[in-house]
Amino acid sequence: MQTVAAHGANIPAIGLGTWELQGPTCARIVEQALRLGYRHVDTAQIYENEREVGEGVRASGVRRADVFVTTKVWSTHFAPNDLLRSAKESLARLRMTEVDLLLLHWPNPQVPLEETLGALAQAREQGLARHIGVSNFTVALIEEAVAKSSAPLVCNQVEYHPFLDQTKVLAACRAHGLAVVAYSPVAKGRFKESEALKRIGARHGKTAAQVCLRWLLQQNVVAIPRTSKVERLSENIDVFDFALTDAEMSEIFAMGSRAGRLTNGSFAPQWD
Repeated sequence: MQTVAAHGANIPAIGLGTWELQGPTCARIVEQALRLGYRHVDTAQIYENEREVGEGVRASGVRRADVFVTTKVWSTHFAPNDLLRSAKESLARLRMTEVDLLLLHWPNPQVPLEETLGALAQAREQGLARHIGVSNFTVALIEEAVAKSSAPLVCNQVEYHPFLDQTKVLAACRAHGLAVVAYSPVAKGRFKESEALKRIGARHGKTAAQVCLRWLLQQNVVAIPRTSKVERLSENIDVFDFALTDAEMSEIFAMGSRAGRLTNGSFAPQWD
């Protein structure tokens, strides 16, 4: 499995997103994904499925050391003591001694970022997480976080797909050596509306969804597509045997705009 390196972390380039996966379905999909060759699983406290993700990892028979597990601290737990307590609760639910990557899920202006980052670094020092990072951070927040964090941040997980222009955030992450991890990498199914993506896919004997994922891989971006269908699991990981041309990459870049954002809650920051 191809990986993306950042500050000592080697993140498998395709992972399984688990947002909205619940109960036995979640455990089964995680287990199946790992049996198919996935080595990266992404969850979060707010998804309320950490327990099932842990069950799926154990049921897969794949060694824990070979699976890159990410979870995310919800923004109401950003006060330092609360962050450490909630990280330990995540580990108890996962039944793991550490996660590979612990992220701040969304920025929270109510708690000074420096304090939250201090606690995040402490979680790393205490062995609760091998690596730490952020999610949904803007350029200004990336700059502030890198300046104020006492430990290296390895990634910024953001929405990214062909319909959303993330040029500025990508540039800021690259300037600081952060990996970019793309959630909603196939735009929650919106790829089905694109004749161009279908046409490019047909040229390579691939689907439009596979073209979206390949486009991200060729930018050295990690993608974490979420699915509840086992057949789609196979499709999403079958993207390492073809390459998009420069012209195809450019055509896909041209689809992106600021208006393409799909996740934009009331707690979202002022996007770039």
